[in-house]
Amino acid sequence: MIELHYWPTPNGYKIRLFLEEAGLEHRIVPVDIGQGDQFKPDFLAISPNNKMPAIVDHAPADGGDPLSLFESGEILLYLAEKTGRFLPTGTRERHRALQWLFWQVAGLGPMAGQAGHFRVYATEKIEYGIDRYTREVSRLYGVLDRQLQGRAFVAGDAYSIVDMAIYPWIVPFEAHGQALSDFPHLARWFKSVRERPATVKVYEDPSTAYSSNEPLTDEARRILFGQGAKRG
Repeated sequence: MIELHYWPTPNGYKIRLFLEEAGLEHRIVPVDIGQGDQFKPDFLAISPNNKMPAIVDHAPADGGDPLSLFESGEILLYLAEKTGRFLPTGTRERHRALQWLFWQVAGLGPMAGQAGHFRVYATEKIEYGIDRYTREVSRLYGVLDRQLQGRAFVAGDAYSIVDMAIYPWIVPFEAHGQALSDFPHLARWFKSVRERPATVKVYEDPSTAYSSNEPLTDEARRILFGQGAKRG
């Protein structure tokens, strides 16, 4: 059984998508990042970077003790290898897929996150930051749009962990200052992923729904954005 330590953010949704697609038995452990749950000792024991998601696999393939993992890209790769699903097995195909997984975790996610921060969450509207990250996200959308031309999914004809990693970061495209109508191949792909039964189930689950319209309290803002090497 997989224990998923989760909060409904793009990185959290990635793992929910895999678990639903694969039909893996799992239990969700909420980590309310606005309340500081990510700093509790029990959570830090499995995720020392104080970020979610994290998982604990109570039935790892080697039959040993429960295995805990953090970092959403690694978790997706681990689950794909554990199940033998959603990742090509041929050497060339596998690495062509993984390069796009790393593209997401190193590029699209951080840049979209910064765009969202400066556009939505920052108390001071800094035009340079807004313009810088909005333009970079637009560039990355263009890269993805070109990759999807003539392909059903990002890594080829089959749905994979690459699509699961990227899709949640495209969902808030308006908050990131983007219009899907500017990227026709991306828009077609987005619609096809959005309509998958597992995607519908994950995003319509009222128990783990997320609303970006809820204003942040000052304390939540301090917890989310005010941490340094020494917490506080």
